[in-house]
Amino acid sequence: MSDPATLLSPERVLVVGGGGRENSLAWALARSQGVAAVWVAPGNGGTADIAGCQQLAIAETDAAGLLAACKTHAIDLVVVGPEAPLAAGLGDHLRAAGLAVFGPGADGAQLEASKQWAKALMVEAAIPTAGYWPADSREQALAILEGQNRPLVVKADGLAAGKGVTVADSLAESRAAIEEIFAGRFGGAGASLVLEERTEGPEVSVFALCDGERMVVLPPAQDHKRIGEGDTGPNTGGMGAYAPAPMLAGAALEAVRQRVLEPTLAALKARGIEYRGVIYAGLMLTPTGLSVIEFNCRFGDPECETLMPLLGPELAQVLLACALGRLDKAPVLTIAPRCSACVIAAAGGYPGEVRRGDRIESSLESRADLQLFHAGSQRLADGSTVTSGGRVLAVVAQGDDFDAAFAAAYAGLALVHFEGITYRHDIGHQVRRT
Repeated sequence: MSDPATLLSPERVLVVGGGGRENSLAWALARSQGVAAVWVAPGNGGTADIAGCQQLAIAETDAAGLLAACKTHAIDLVVVGPEAPLAAGLGDHLRAAGLAVFGPGADGAQLEASKQWAKALMVEAAIPTAGYWPADSREQALAILEGQNRPLVVKADGLAAGKGVTVADSLAESRAAIEEIFAGRFGGAGASLVLEERTEGPEVSVFALCDGERMVVLPPAQDHKRIGEGDTGPNTGGMGAYAPAPMLAGAALEAVRQRVLEPTLAALKARGIEYRGVIYAGLMLTPTGLSVIEFNCRFGDPECETLMPLLGPELAQVLLACALGRLDKAPVLTIAPRCSACVIAAAGGYPGEVRRGDRIESSLESRADLQLFHAGSQRLADGSTVTSGGRVLAVVAQGDDFDAAFAAAYAGLALVHFEGITYRHDIGHQVRRT
């Protein structure tokens, strides 16, 4: 028991979810020390391509089915990828059956599932964030807007699949967003909302692996939300990312730990919440300092695909230590001092109505510093793989600098094809010289 490097080593892991995030998590966990097998439920068309991984046809919302699978396969660690099952209490359900789960309970998942709840916690913990006004009715929201007499950011309170935020440029746009939310566009997620002051500056994502008291902070990453070159066009789930983001190097990242992450974990604990999972802080670096845009209760996507290849073989042990509340007994998570670049290949029409069922052809062969992660894909009975969602694939590469990493990622992407393939050519423009 005295050697932390051998104390915690899960052999059999279940990853819950079916996107690119979960594909990269499964890949990283299958490479971890001591892991013999990884199951992914429901997985996607690329799950079976990962050595040591098997796909289970169980929906991420099927708590009973997932619990039965854990018992059947003698699972040592469950890693829950998406926010919806976490907010619905999947972690609580599995923990109640004695399983080790990396992912918060429904109480902690309120960090993402309720923007009103999260903003109140930030104010209580003196965490830097934009001023806000909660509203539980259309009339109340419109009255606040008229009282402020300026464009405000409008956010549906609940989970809206990343589509519930309007950064308005005019009063009319703010009004329209309020009307849309209370007209039911987002269902129950729009029963209430948050109005926020607008802030300006570059955005960056920081992730902390938490055990309820302690944390491991990962390298910062920067996502690219817009569909078009030069960060133009409508928002998406993310068209690419890179890490580590140099805008939060050294002392700046430590400031995020001290001013944002540790106070958040302490505030959760003060509310009686033992938060065992990822705290994802979406930050804006404003002219007056850092400001939290929002919290999420899971890894970002595609930031997760970007980060996983940088993390060492201790990852499974660290996540199990978090799940058990014993990060003090985990080995140090090694992080490669390299640059990682991720480019997303999306289906034609994304982020609107997308093409589906197009055959994916690829001659890309993964290697130590080049990965192909699947997201919106499906394996057919004949063994072929077809598109089945908006973001289809992520090509990720590592290099000694960002120019080398992105050159390798785009060279890899050139070896992949499906009808209607869409991707940006300028991912990482903030850090590329070529």
